[in-house]
Amino acid sequence: MGDHEGDDRTRRVVFVTVGTTSFDALVKAVDSLTFKQELASKGYTHLLIQMGRGSYVPTKSEGGNSLAVDYFTFSSSIADHLKSASLVISHAENLVGNNELNMSTIFETLRLGKRLIVVVNEDLMDNHQSELAEELADRKHLYCARPQTLHQTVADMDLNSLLPYIPGDATPVAKLINRFLGFPDD
Repeated sequence: MGDHEGDDRTRRVVFVTVGTTSFDALVKAVDSLTFKQELASKGYTHLLIQMGRGSYVPTKSEGGNSLAVDYFTFSSSIADHLKSASLVISHAENLVGNNELNMSTIFETLRLGKRLIVVVNEDLMDNHQSELAEELADRKHLYCARPQTLHQTVADMDLNSLLPYIPGDATPVAKLINRFLGFPDD
């Protein structure tokens, strides 16, 4: 009964997205056996990975008594995946900069009231995106992790402690972005 695709009561999906870039460290982290076992122990039934331009190919599995895993490279829209997810894991790459797609993914996930873990790519030279992700984590809207700490973040997370993100007042986030871009605080 729990294997039926349309049974929303038992289907709990973790959706991982790296956007249009390559973030093999994140894909490898979510593909590890210990990570998948942790998700299954928390009641998740499906892991769907959007792997972007990455070269690391995760392992698919049908599920059965464990987590069902599937992946794809790109989609014209990930909105349906965000809506059906119980937990979203997104990269923080280019939160500030020219990648509006990722920024909108993170804020769309929060707007939908979905639980979110943002994973910082430490291989990037200019790592400002971690500051905004950490600011949102400090405000308890999401969890922030690194690929090597993601398993522990999932093991320790208390999703009930997260606070809803209210998109009405963007002033604090706008000030943070302006500071990154070098504009003075008003």
